[in-house]
Amino acid sequence: MQVGASWGDGRTAWRTSDAEAGVGLFQELERLPLAPMDAGAFIFCQGPGSVLGIRTTAMAIRTWNVLKPRPVFAYSSLALVAHASGNAGLGVIADARRDAWHHYQIGTGLRRLAASELTGELVLPEHFRHWSPLPATVTRVPYSLPDLWQRVAEAELFRETDTPDAFLHEEPSYVTWTPKIHRAPAS
Repeated sequence: MQVGASWGDGRTAWRTSDAEAGVGLFQELERLPLAPMDAGAFIFCQGPGSVLGIRTTAMAIRTWNVLKPRPVFAYSSLALVAHASGNAGLGVIADARRDAWHHYQIGTGLRRLAASELTGELVLPEHFRHWSPLPATVTRVPYSLPDLWQRVAEAELFRETDTPDAFLHEEPSYVTWTPKIHRAPAS
């Protein structure tokens, strides 16, 4: 997890944590020289990435905005990596589970593709987990927000949102079940 603060004079401060999202986010925010209540706006990664981390962050931003409304801007992690690379043909991927991958390429946007549909030069951001086997042609690339942000000043990556939340290609589906009381067998 990475958090940062930026001031109008160009100063920035960044913190990184490997802790679980519900702990790491708040620990690292406390170490920044700017409190969330003093922020003039929020920039928020909507994913793809750790849904728990993204939703924890979204919940925190929504709470802070109840207390003091500010603009919130969302961006895609994969779009950030693609634009920072400067390579329009590069495919940036993240595991979408069930043998599918989130795939972002400049010009085509974010899509969900089956593993068999992945072609061309592919990269996976460092520390992004995967459950499906990696494609043979994939390369790991650093996912360091301070470095990536410096390379995307002109890219249109942000969209304003009133309701920050995790990006999902489709709404989750849940299986219904009928509960049964389990009893010990009669002896």
